[in-house]
Amino acid sequence: MTVLGHPRSWSCHCLPVLILLLGIGHGPRVEGVTHYKPGDPVILYVNKVGPYHNPQETYHYYQLPVCCPEKIRHKSLSLGEVLDGDRMAESLYEIRFRENVEKRILCHMQLSSAQVEQLRQAIEELYYFEFVVDDLPIRGFVGYMEESGFLPHSHKIGLWTHLDFHLEFHGDRIIFANVSVRDVKPHSLDGLRSDELLGLTHTYSVRWSETSVEHRSDRRRADDGGFFPRTLEIHWLSIINSMVLVFLLVGFVAVILMRVLRNDLARYNLDEETSSGGSSDDFDQGDNGWKIIHTDVFRFPPCRGLLCAVLGVGAQFLALGTGIIVMALLGMFNVHRHGAINSAAILLYALTCCISGYVSSHFYRQIGGERWVWNIILTTSLFSVPFFLTWSVVNSVHWANGSTQALPVTTILLLLTVWLLVGFPLTVIGGIFGKNNASPFDAPCRTKNIAREIPPQPWYKSTVIHMTVGGFLPFSAISVELYYIFATVWGREQYTLYGILFFVFAILLSVGACISIALTYFQLSGEDYRWWWRSVLSVGSTGLFIFLYSVFYYARRSNMSGAVQTVEFFGYSLLTGYVFFLMLGTISFFSSLKFIRYIYVNLKMD
Repeated sequence: MTVLGHPRSWSCHCLPVLILLLGIGHGPRVEGVTHYKPGDPVILYVNKVGPYHNPQETYHYYQLPVCCPEKIRHKSLSLGEVLDGDRMAESLYEIRFRENVEKRILCHMQLSSAQVEQLRQAIEELYYFEFVVDDLPIRGFVGYMEESGFLPHSHKIGLWTHLDFHLEFHGDRIIFANVSVRDVKPHSLDGLRSDELLGLTHTYSVRWSETSVEHRSDRRRADDGGFFPRTLEIHWLSIINSMVLVFLLVGFVAVILMRVLRNDLARYNLDEETSSGGSSDDFDQGDNGWKIIHTDVFRFPPCRGLLCAVLGVGAQFLALGTGIIVMALLGMFNVHRHGAINSAAILLYALTCCISGYVSSHFYRQIGGERWVWNIILTTSLFSVPFFLTWSVVNSVHWANGSTQALPVTTILLLLTVWLLVGFPLTVIGGIFGKNNASPFDAPCRTKNIAREIPPQPWYKSTVIHMTVGGFLPFSAISVELYYIFATVWGREQYTLYGILFFVFAILLSVGACISIALTYFQLSGEDYRWWWRSVLSVGSTGLFIFLYSVFYYARRSNMSGAVQTVEFFGYSLLTGYVFFLMLGTISFFSSLKFIRYIYVNLKMD
């Protein structure tokens, strides 16, 4: 099924074309754009069906034995709609603007026993359908299931063969659309023999009513979100808990900087003055703590190319996450429907590739890296390769099960083109600018050629303990908010509290920076100068806690099941944890680097 045109080649006009193709302008039509005259046809598109508790497991509506036209005509969709699993096709419903219809016949059907069993399984799995009329989604359940009693046990399955459509208009615009089976009796699917055909007659009614509401966004009625929950309530307890944690951590770091460091600097600088007449070797033998490793603390780490790639991609995702939240706050796209955020995320990812190239190449050249071409390739592959491998597995499972979440070939080619024509070139361009603008590494202390021996460290200063502490504290700051985010992404909630999300995002970054500084100080105090990778891993381990929470959410907080939903959930949860590792590891590293430079600049040395 072709839903998107072929992408154009790279040119100076590529960005506007990509924006158009990605669907920022092709997303859900702005409310009130379509104007009708009395009697004008209103097209109703059938879209998808799927289990209510598995949001990412969706199938085309016409895969069920339902009323279907002889020739299926699909609607062209934007990229965001395709990524959202939409596959809209014209239906047999005849609806005209402001013309009521009373129990009109849609079609007559003769269902075989296999088709009846297919419907029974769909109803037992709580399949819902989604139609779209004038870009307004309307949803309902395919059938009715009643299960009651233990002795005697009853299990009844019924199919809705009549739908009541209720549409509201204001002037020449459609404001609201809904479907109901309130006064309808389901057609029983029980008690059929294997060789018996089931005759069905599908009907529908259309009722129009005028409303005083002029805009769709102004409509505030209880039945607007009757099928799916519309919004999440503000959770003040989570916010207060996070604020208290941030204040405690900031205060803790401030105490380190103002009290402990002041005492350290006073003691170290006094020792420097009193022992100035002695040799430097005697001084080193009588000294201890973080001052004694001043000739090793800026010794460049192993695998410096990989470290710079992590920092570059982490900086890119920091910019990407901030940009998405700010766009949502400014209302730049419709955040409620049809994958507008997906389109924005793809476009921003492609455009922010220059940040990853610049940061990675700039720092790589600063710390003495020479193979900058290899560094650029590693940077551009650090996320794209794991993402492609994960997506390949998930998409293959969707494709094997006939799900609409499996992307068409044209969509895959478009995404690949965006990466090849925008993402990768911008990474290279950013890398070239970063390499050319790199200055020598700013190290307050001179590094000796021979590395100092690191004394044995107590167990509570090990990498595992630092990762546990450094990952758990930032995770605890967002754990409550994380439930609402998971309920939005993997459930039926609709997240609209973007101001709170921006606040929590800032809290997460602040906590990560403070924890990194504290753990780095404790590590240096133990005369362990291997802080480069430790600072990345300590707070970056928050991504591991987020993945563990996703396992808990799947098992205890959701009703998801089946191979399709399970593979997608855990595949993308792994990627989510990986992205948080990159982002928080980057924040942690640069916070530690800033802190270390600060303390050694203020240290008096010969």
